[in-house]
Amino acid sequence: SSGINAECPLRPGDWINFRLNKDKGLAKRLPISEEGDHLFEALKDGVLMNKLVNDSVTDTVDERALNMPDANGKLSIFKMRENQTLALNSCVAIGCNVVNIGAEDLINGTRHLCLGLLWQIIRIGLMAKITLKDCPGLRALLDEFESLEQLLAMSPEEILCRWVNYQLNKIGCKRVVKNFTSDIKDSEVYANLLVAVCPADQGPIGLEPLNHQDLTQRAELVLQNADVIGVRSFVRAKDIVSGNQKLNLAFVANLFNTYPAMDDAGDFEIIEETREEKTFRNWMNSLGTTPRVKYIYEDLKDGLALIHLFDKIENGSVNWKKVNTPPFKALGGSMKKLENCNFAIELGQQFNFVLVGVGGKDIHDGSKLTLALIWQMMRHYTLKMLTHDGKIMKDNEIIKWCNEKLQAAGKSSSLSSFKDSSIANSTPIIDLIDAIQPGYINYELVTKASNDEEKFLNARYAITMARKIGARIFALPEDITEVNAKMVMTVFACLMSVGFMRDQK
Repeated sequence: SSGINAECPLRPGDWINFRLNKDKGLAKRLPISEEGDHLFEALKDGVLMNKLVNDSVTDTVDERALNMPDANGKLSIFKMRENQTLALNSCVAIGCNVVNIGAEDLINGTRHLCLGLLWQIIRIGLMAKITLKDCPGLRALLDEFESLEQLLAMSPEEILCRWVNYQLNKIGCKRVVKNFTSDIKDSEVYANLLVAVCPADQGPIGLEPLNHQDLTQRAELVLQNADVIGVRSFVRAKDIVSGNQKLNLAFVANLFNTYPAMDDAGDFEIIEETREEKTFRNWMNSLGTTPRVKYIYEDLKDGLALIHLFDKIENGSVNWKKVNTPPFKALGGSMKKLENCNFAIELGQQFNFVLVGVGGKDIHDGSKLTLALIWQMMRHYTLKMLTHDGKIMKDNEIIKWCNEKLQAAGKSSSLSSFKDSSIANSTPIIDLIDAIQPGYINYELVTKASNDEEKFLNARYAITMARKIGARIFALPEDITEVNAKMVMTVFACLMSVGFMRDQK
């Protein structure tokens, strides 16, 4: 298992068993043992990977669309490939970077690629609840000179370190944690942390483990305390003593998710990420922007992520001599960041983006106008797949192609624009998928869309089937049911790109 720990130090089998043990559809393949290649065999047909994505971000995959093995556990390689394509496109949609990973790698169990992807999915799920929306009490972790926006831009590691210190301080423990490696090796922090967060109706948990001098024995006793309140997952005694960063981060994140133990912060306005902001953030992260974007406005203030993104959507478009890189000095650093933001706007103008009234200062100030630039970058990236004779497709050309495809397949649905009200029930999207690959849609699963719930089910099914056919879609079901024209355009453009590729074959 040493190979597994190098790539995904989480012992992913443990986590999968812990999270998915109640899923009846997985009864035959769980629990996963650490022996040999059992994990890779269990991942081979793509079912497990999709379910893990859903465990991290609910409703990403419509599981009715999965190809399930027959009674003998058999599934054709073609059906496996479809499941894995769906899994990869779903991973992208939740913000995983899957550059250089293909369906074949997951089917063949290419170790480092499978494990690297598993860690990304698990990490996204673990860190998803470390937000002001889910835990308003987090604002207590700020000092008097910090803003809520700064909290939103902190990495989960930073927030969890502050949370641990807050809990230790609450019970009078003088230790201060700056990392999840050397600072936790002697188990003193964990022993105290468990005492601090243990609910009144459980336990009691004490500090007895600290009476033992042998660090491995002490760590084991601390983990037995963790087990008393149901949070013994990820780490083993040796991982604490050796200071394994990812495993300990995961252990603390799981503890926080289970027992945040933060007082309610009273009435204050919660800055909640909008659906559009979240979609853009996932798109940026899926392209591998460095550093990872956590909160759009705060993380783009130095312009660097945007400049990197331009280089990713159009390789060679950036003159790196014009870019200021960190560390930014306290004196004059702000000017250097503003220069980067101005350069990002300049790049947008070179791409013929419409940026009337949007300047570098707006990005540097964390203004909502930043979204206008990001949307046009996403649009350019999406439409680049549809370049024809060197020209990028226009909206009306996409609509024309979709209608011709629908008509040729004998479908009664059509669309007049990306604002067409018929899109709300997902019929044009579902029919287009079936037109691109006849017989692909199971129409028994398509509802009459007579209420909001039925519309949502159709939209989730449509997006899932589009990803399964190979479309890299970032839109959410609500974008379709509410007919958000921008995101609707990306859905049809991605499907057209898949259709193009099929026609050329």
